[in-house]
Amino acid sequence: MIGWFTFLVLSCGYLIGSLPFGYLIARRHGIDIFKVGSANPGATNVKRCVGKRAGNCVFVLDFLKGIVSCGWIYLIPNDAFAESAAFLGIIGIAGAVLGHSFSIFTRFRGGKGVATALGGVVALMPISAFIGALIWVLLFYGTRYVSAASVGLAISLPISRFFLSGIDIGFWFALALAMFVVYRHRENIQRLLKGEENRFSKDTSP
Repeated sequence: MIGWFTFLVLSCGYLIGSLPFGYLIARRHGIDIFKVGSANPGATNVKRCVGKRAGNCVFVLDFLKGIVSCGWIYLIPNDAFAESAAFLGIIGIAGAVLGHSFSIFTRFRGGKGVATALGGVVALMPISAFIGALIWVLLFYGTRYVSAASVGLAISLPISRFFLSGIDIGFWFALALAMFVVYRHRENIQRLLKGEENRFSKDTSP
């Protein structure tokens, strides 16, 4: 029974994650987000190319995708899933991050998955999420590099999880998530090493 439900959770997570909010909001403003800026439909590029309000809206919606992808499992009144809720939640988040990064609605193009991943981590590992968010804020305001802050957040997750709970399923999930986020930022990392990465400008249209 858990087997088919695991597939259902993964599929639902993928479809939820695939919702291309960045693309849709940019299109509403007459902009194809895949053709401007970094060609990424994430909140950062939307904020740069469309405006602060649009970018913040995209971040919140992408963040909520992560929460919903695992949160709905806990609403099912079935004792058969109670012991597997954490595992199924992780499966849901994994599906959402994959869907966000390779959306079926935009020909498998998508963002880096940071906001969606953070939403899921907040739901399942709130303390690690808080530590990661704090590291993001410190790195971003210290460097003005969104990519460096995002990579720092991702790397912090398995480290904080290890010290909080040891090596458990949450640790392995956080480690896999960190590796995925770092891989998705590989071009940004190369530009950072070369000193060619663009800093986030404070001057963003409303």
